[in-house]
Amino acid sequence: MRLENLEEYTGLKCLWLECNGLQKIENLEAQTELRCLFLHQNLINKIENLERLQKLDSLNLSNNYIKTIENLSCLPVLNTLQISHNQLQTVEDVQHLQECQSISVLDLSHNKLDNPTVINILEKMPNLHVLNLMGNELIKKIPNYRKIVTVRLKELTYLDDRPVFPKDRACAEAWARGGREAETEERERWETKERKKIQDSIDALSEVRRQAEERKRMKEMDNKGETLRS
Repeated sequence: MRLENLEEYTGLKCLWLECNGLQKIENLEAQTELRCLFLHQNLINKIENLERLQKLDSLNLSNNYIKTIENLSCLPVLNTLQISHNQLQTVEDVQHLQECQSISVLDLSHNKLDNPTVINILEKMPNLHVLNLMGNELIKKIPNYRKIVTVRLKELTYLDDRPVFPKDRACAEAWARGGREAETEERERWETKERKKIQDSIDALSEVRRQAEERKRMKEMDNKGETLRS
């Protein structure tokens, strides 16, 4: 099936084309206002013909047959790229990502990536905040995978299936500096800080209650005084 007859629809912001048996990305030249393009679950094997989509923010190419990430650096505001369940395998297959400086959310899950040096490419993406690598062999080949990726990708706030909290980052960085002992010390510092924050909140609430009770008591005394004077 081909993608065609879209020329008259020039103001589209979102386009859902999933599950259509499409084999090629084509005939999108008129869609200059497009923000979101959903092409997942098709038969596409090449990323191409997206140059005119200068406002594209989100692109979903999951569940296709793509072997190489390419031709995306022409999209200056591309924020989200979903390309899970494809045929990406080597470092060269994803090397183009380092030219895609605007990408913040990247889903590479369930491909065939097996070389840990893929992280070297991801490290060159300055705005990468959310990353999913689940279902790739490289995860098994990186000792202390989660800590390593957290330390190397400085802006990451979500990795795979859960957030990277500030505490997680601080502990991972301590581990990188001084091993497990340094990590344990850093974790204890954070836990002490968290306990103090909770205790401060409890103390503040107790003080609010105490002041409320004091105001109530003073009001009752004033009312009693007025009753006696009457």
